Amino acid sequence: MKKLLPVVFLLIGLGAGIGVGTMFLPSGVTKEAAKQQESEGKADEPKEKPAKKKGGKADKKGQESDFEYLKLTKQFVVPVVDSERIAALVTMSLSLEVTPGLTEAFYAVEPKLRDGFLQVMFDHANTGGFDGAFTNSDNMQVLRKALLETARKNLGDDVSQVLIMSVSRQDV
Repeated sequence: MKKLLPVVFLLIGLGAGIGVGTMFLPSGVTKEAAKQQESEGKADEPKEKPAKKKGGKADKKGQESDFEYLKLTKQFVVPVVDSERIAALVTMSLSLEVTPGLTEAFYAVEPKLRDGFLQVMFDHANTGGFDGAFTNSDNMQVLRKALLETARKNLGDDVSQVLIMSVSRQDV
């Protein structure tokens, strides 16, 4: 008897589920019509999910945006050298503001882009850009401009801005 109890509960639950499902069918729809609509809906659906729309993303008002934002996959780590030793490490996360449809080209050149960005950051660190009040807006503007030039050299004028998403300095 104890072994049959789970099977009985399963059958009762299955019957209750079917009963509730038929009760909540929209009025005027028979079971056959519901099955037919379901099968037609499946036939109309594409077998693959469509690729994401290449256009811009909608803003809060539902309008298309003129830009999309591409995040570089990993943070950048830049050593700050002082008197022939590493005095600090600076980590940065970057994103690019680009015209819509540049995603594939971006990922195709991302390694080259990262290399160029690192070189710009090393040069910035070597000229004292990450010393003292390194988040000063004038100081960051110089870095953004140099990063933008590098991005445009690799991706063209479709890049409108380089966005610094995070920056931190850890003294060693």
